[in-house]
Amino acid sequence: MFKTFTMELAGRTLRVDVGRVAAQANGAAFMHYGDTVVLSTATASEKPRDGIDFFPLSVEYEEKLYSVGKIPGGFNKREGKASENSVLTSRVIDRPMRPLFPKDYRNDVALNNLVMSVDPNCSPELTAMLGSAIAVAISDIPFDGPCATTQVGLIDGEFVVNPNEEQNKISDLKLTVASTREKVIMIEAGANEVPEDRMIEAIYLADSVNKQVIEFIDTIVAECGKAKHEYTSCAIPEELFTAIKEIVPPSEMEVVMFAKEKQVREDRIRNLKDKLVETFADKSEWLPLIDEAVYQYEKKTVRKMILKDQKRPDGREMTQIRQLSAEVDIIPRVHGSAMFTRGQTQICNICTLAPLSESQKLDGLDGTETSKRYMHHYNFPSYSVGETKPSRGPGRREIGHGALAEKALIPVLPTPEEFPYAIRTVSETFESNGSTSMASTCASCMALMAAGVPIKKMVAGISCGLVTGDTDDDYTLLTDIQGLEDFFGDMDFKVTGTDAGITAIQMDIKINGLTRDIVEGAIRTCREARMFIMDTCMKPAIAEPRKEVGALAPKIVQIQIDPSKIGDVVGQRGKVINAIIEQTGVKIDITDEGAVSICGVDKEGMDKAIKIIKTIVTDFEEGQVFEGRVISIKEFGAFIEFAPGKEGMVHISKISNERINKIEDVLTLGDVVKVVCLGKDKMGRISFSIKDCK
Repeated sequence: MFKTFTMELAGRTLRVDVGRVAAQANGAAFMHYGDTVVLSTATASEKPRDGIDFFPLSVEYEEKLYSVGKIPGGFNKREGKASENSVLTSRVIDRPMRPLFPKDYRNDVALNNLVMSVDPNCSPELTAMLGSAIAVAISDIPFDGPCATTQVGLIDGEFVVNPNEEQNKISDLKLTVASTREKVIMIEAGANEVPEDRMIEAIYLADSVNKQVIEFIDTIVAECGKAKHEYTSCAIPEELFTAIKEIVPPSEMEVVMFAKEKQVREDRIRNLKDKLVETFADKSEWLPLIDEAVYQYEKKTVRKMILKDQKRPDGREMTQIRQLSAEVDIIPRVHGSAMFTRGQTQICNICTLAPLSESQKLDGLDGTETSKRYMHHYNFPSYSVGETKPSRGPGRREIGHGALAEKALIPVLPTPEEFPYAIRTVSETFESNGSTSMASTCASCMALMAAGVPIKKMVAGISCGLVTGDTDDDYTLLTDIQGLEDFFGDMDFKVTGTDAGITAIQMDIKINGLTRDIVEGAIRTCREARMFIMDTCMKPAIAEPRKEVGALAPKIVQIQIDPSKIGDVVGQRGKVINAIIEQTGVKIDITDEGAVSICGVDKEGMDKAIKIIKTIVTDFEEGQVFEGRVISIKEFGAFIEFAPGKEGMVHISKISNERINKIEDVLTLGDVVKVVCLGKDKMGRISFSIKDCK
C-alpha cells in the first residue's frame, strides 16, 4: 500500500513515499526534499556468502545527469565511471550504517541511491543519506537503527542547518553528522580554521536535528516497517575459543601481541596459526575458522591490555606519538617534495605546478564547482604493507584518503589572484602502519611550502583511537593509533588543522555511537598532538613557504588587458595566439575578464610574449616605435608585421633618406626593422616610417 509521510526540515518539506516504487526491494524510500528526488533501496541476499569473515555491504550513490538537465559528454552519451563525489558520498553513507548491522551477519546487503532530480536548495547527498537509513529501517534486514544525518554550515558566525548551494559557496564550514537516537556515529567536516569549541557546538546542533528526524523515521517504521528476518549466525563456536586458550593462555597471548614492530608481531601470529592448524588437524570443521578465531582472540587481548592495563601493544603511553621525522627536497627535478615519517607510516609527497588551464574539469551534479584548481591524489601500493598484489588503480579507500588530505589544505591555499597556478600534490605511501591520510596531510603541507606555494599557515593532522568497556564512562582514548589499534579498536577519529582551528575531520567507528565526552576529548587530544607535530617535526624541516617557485617550475606572469581586445589577441580560429605560443614557447590563458596568464620556464620567451600581447592591445598613436618583420614588398612600399596578425605599411618614400628606385635594393622578405608610427593613411592602414625612426 502506498503511503506518504512529510516533515519540515530546515525550512523545506521532506517527503517520503513508501510502497509507490521498487516494491521488490527489501525496503524502498522514494525521497523528495524540495524538488530533489532520490530513490533509495535496500536489498539483502537470502543466505550468507560462503567463505568470508566480514559483512558484505555495498553502497552506491548514482549521479544521473538528467537530474540537472544535462546530457553526458563523450561519444557514449551515458554515465560512465562514478565521479569522485559519488564515491565520497557512498563512503559517507556506508560509515555510519555499517556498525549498526549485526556483527555476525554475512548476507550480502546493497544500498542503492538513484539521484533523479536536483534542487540547488536541497542537497541530493543528504537526501540519499536519509533515504538509505529509512530504506533499511523499514526493511526486514536486521539493523540497530534508525539513524539520521544533518549538514551544518557557518556563515558570518552563524550556523546554518542543511545549507543550500549558494550558502555552501560562502560557508566557513561543511559539516555532516550522523546520529542514532542516543549517540553520534559519524562526523565528516571541511572547515576554514574553525575553533574546536565552535566545531563541537556545530556537531551537537546537528545531533539535535538528527533526533527530530529519527522521531519522524520512527512514525514511518511504525506504519510500514517489516519484521526483521532471521539469519544464520557466523559467530565462532565458543568451544573453539576455549580450546585455543588452553593452547595459548591469555598471558602468553599478550606476549605475542606486545611488539614495537608490526612484522615481529605478524611473524608470531603466523607461527601461532601454524601451531593451531597442526593441533586441530583432526577437527576439519574448525580449520576454516582458525583465522577468524585468532583475529578475535587478538582483538580481545589488545582491548584488555589497553582498557584494563593501560598498556599499548608497542609500549607507548596513551598520548604518546610515535617517532617523527620530516625532510624536504628528497626528489630532484620535481617542483617540490617532502617526506613525513611517523613510526612505521611513511609518506612521500610530490608537488607539481601548472597553468590554471590545467585545473581539473568536473562534470557532476554540484553547480557550485565546475573545475578544481588544487588536486591531492593518494596512492597505496601493496609493498607498503609487505604484500604482493598487482596495482588496479585507486579504489574507494584511496579516493577517500586523497580527498581528506585535499580538504585539509584547501583553506590555507592562496587565491588564484595571489598565485595563478593549478596545483597537484601526490602522496606515495612508502610504508603503512596506521593513519596514512594524516601523514599525507603533513607531507603535502611541507611539499607545498618547498614548491614555493605561499600557503597561509602550516597544517598538520593526527588520528585518535578509542577502546570502550561495558559502560559509557569506561573508555580509553589513544593518540596516534597504529594499524593494530585501528583494527581492534572502536574509533578512528582524524582531525587536521592549523594553530587557529580545524580544517577537516573524518570519524569512523565500529560501535553504536560516541558520547559527547568522547567526542570532545578526541577533538582536544588531536589539537595537542598536531601542535606537537608541527613544532617538533615539520617546522624544523621547513618553517615557511619559499619565496619563489623552483628553477624547474613554470613561471607565471599575469597582465590585464581590455576585455574588448581579447579577440585581437586570440585571432580568427586562434591564429594569433597560436603564433605567439609558437614564437615564444610559452602557454597563454585568457579569462573572460581580460586577465592574461603567461606561463613558461624561459624568462626571455615570457618577456617576448608579454611585449607582443601589449603591442597587439595598444591603441596605435603617432610616434610609437615598433620592431617588425618584412612580410610583403610591393612597388609602392613594404608591409611590416610588428605582432602576430598586426601589420602596417612603409611607403617607399619613408624607407630611406636617400632616393631608392626599387625597395628590394634596401629590404628583403624576412628583414627585421624598427619603425615609427605615423598614424593611419587614407585607407585606414597603419602607416610606418623607417627613416624617421631614431
